[in-house]
Amino acid sequence: MTAFVPLPLTLVLDPSGPGALRVAVGGDLDFTTAGELLTTVVAALDGGGLTDVRLDCGGLRICDSSGLSALLTVHRQVTEAGARLHLDDRPAALDRLLDVSGTYEHLTGEPATSDRWHSTTPD
Repeated sequence: MTAFVPLPLTLVLDPSGPGALRVAVGGDLDFTTAGELLTTVVAALDGGGLTDVRLDCGGLRICDSSGLSALLTVHRQVTEAGARLHLDDRPAALDRLLDVSGTYEHLTGEPATSDRWHSTTPD
């Protein structure tokens, strides 16, 4: 049996333009790291003037329920600051988590399409 080895969360901030912030998220977003994402984004919002916060999720390996909770809290904080949250380059596993939890449309602004996770071919 192979032991599960967690990947540390990496957050790379890139002020990508006036009023915009891009955060490259990598590793595991879970119970042990969710607070780090929230703290980082809230600190960036404290400077004011952001209109768009883009979380680039392309390097995200795992997102558990604590990670999902952090994403929902980040969304609320960003919205309350008058900015818009974008979840870019989402891995399929994150899309599935958002879809089955009923948070897909809320967090992405795109319509949820639960059909994408169900096979249309008979077994």
